[in-house]
Amino acid sequence: MRPPPSRFFVALTLLGCVALVSLLLLDYAVASAIAKIVASTAFVATAVRVGALHSLFGRFVLLGLVFSWFGDTFLIGESRTAFLLGLGAFLFAHLSYIGAFAIRGISMRWAVPGALPVAAAAIAVSLWLAPHVPADMIIPVRAYTFVISLMLIAAIGTRGSGAPAFILVGALLFFLSDLSVAALRLVQTDFPTYVWGLPFYYAGQTLLALSAAQSRSH
Repeated sequence: MRPPPSRFFVALTLLGCVALVSLLLLDYAVASAIAKIVASTAFVATAVRVGALHSLFGRFVLLGLVFSWFGDTFLIGESRTAFLLGLGAFLFAHLSYIGAFAIRGISMRWAVPGALPVAAAAIAVSLWLAPHVPADMIIPVRAYTFVISLMLIAAIGTRGSGAPAFILVGALLFFLSDLSVAALRLVQTDFPTYVWGLPFYYAGQTLLALSAAQSRSH
């Protein structure tokens, strides 16, 4: 029996994300955890199905997705330890994507000017989070902010070297989704930020998973 096509896994990620947001709003903890694992497993499967294992670029993208899968699993927990483990897993996911973008090629003519708005956004977010970050988490949060910013800058540079626009869009959505997690876990806003953060996250990861198909021509 042939494995399902990539569009099956893309659809599964979409349905899993919709189910996840809905179940979180209904406060169904166990069901939402299952939906989260299904959606995240599906974006890993998407990358494998489009050929991520066929090149170094694709394997680095797949590695980022796998680290993200672990991050999603850790963040199902509510403890500080679970949060730190999730933060570490996602940090390695971003580093994997930086590696993939470096392999794909980075144009410094795009990356350097692109770093300015990204750095401004990172500084603004850091100032916003500062009053809410516990003393023992200041360094991990700042390190993570630096790495996710570097990932987005690398994606801008990769776009400048001829990569498809959807790779940059995927990286940007992943970057923005991290703001949702920060607001939810650190600031604890009244509005459930996962309502927009999770769709951004799964859309971004799916686009990055699909980018592994680009590796076949490089």
